[in-house]
Amino acid sequence: MPAADFIALFTAPLEQLGVPYMITGATAAILYGQPRLTNDLDVVIELQDHDIERLRAAFPEEEFYAPPADVIGLELARNERGHFNLIHHDTGFKADLYPIGTDPLHHWALPLRRRIPFGNASIAVAPPEYVIVRKLEYFREGGSDKHLIDIRAILAISGDQLDRAALVSWIDRKGLAVEWRRASH
Repeated sequence: MPAADFIALFTAPLEQLGVPYMITGATAAILYGQPRLTNDLDVVIELQDHDIERLRAAFPEEEFYAPPADVIGLELARNERGHFNLIHHDTGFKADLYPIGTDPLHHWALPLRRRIPFGNASIAVAPPEYVIVRKLEYFREGGSDKHLIDIRAILAISGDQLDRAALVSWIDRKGLAVEWRRASH
């Protein structure tokens, strides 16, 4: 399981900002599945232009690298696949932030994010169906078996928590039936 301090470095300021976010990627797969190593935190965030300076202030430059405000603004303006990162200077820990944009899967999942107790607080984590669908997409794009391993672990450990109808619907919408067959067998 990822260290609470690593996650809290990034989630505590996001919680204080009050901007909607959800943890995705390997960390979410670990929380729903089984432990493995990861060196970054993937976060979908619903950030508005007027929140940029507040975000930068929440991650002060003496402690974190954050891109300039205009770069964050450009990434927020992308309809899909916007991305920027924050890096903690002392530890080198990194958070990859993905603006919600117009991505329909982001918009479906964000209101369904789950609050999970973690350390001394709670964190917002993408629903497991979202994590599985994204992992299937990443497998299709790059072919890495780590995504299939993560999916199988989620199914084994958290499978009873899944909304199977929603999962199948997204798999169909995204054309991931072949990848799903491979992951689920």
